[in-house]
Amino acid sequence: MENFRKVKTSEEDSPLPFTGLAPDVVEMKVKEGSKIRNLMGFAMSRMELKGTRQIVFSGCGRAVTKTITCVEIMKRKLGGLHQVTKVRYKTLVEVWENKDPLPDGQVETLTVHKNVPSICILLSKDPLDPSEMGYQPPEPREGDNGKVPVPSSGGRGQGRVEWLC
Repeated sequence: MENFRKVKTSEEDSPLPFTGLAPDVVEMKVKEGSKIRNLMGFAMSRMELKGTRQIVFSGCGRAVTKTITCVEIMKRKLGGLHQVTKVRYKTLVEVWENKDPLPDGQVETLTVHKNVPSICILLSKDPLDPSEMGYQPPEPREGDNGKVPVPSSGGRGQGRVEWLC
């Protein structure tokens, strides 16, 4: 491979793995070289609009961790978002070209098909099906310090709320 150089990389186009998405759902395709600041600026501005109820983040290969980071930032900033995560494989097609042309002037090419991990994460302001594989309910609000309110039972403490950690 040291005599070859990569000239083209493309990924297969595949539909989103979620059913019942709105036709105007915001889709964020995270790439390895994407800047988180740019992705989050656009995604946050779209999710803060009244009409936007759902957003999908997707990334493959080395962009998977950046995709998850974007989702976690959005969940913390907006709060109350339901999440469904789907993991799958995508096929990347790489075309490599020989650096040294053949004696007759033709260039030798090599095509490589790579299966790389891919992730798609749906965030929704509206409740999603909790029985769906990969579902995560909204996290408690930031001001709650991760504590969940539980009503106390009977006696003197009636009407009070205790906090479980």
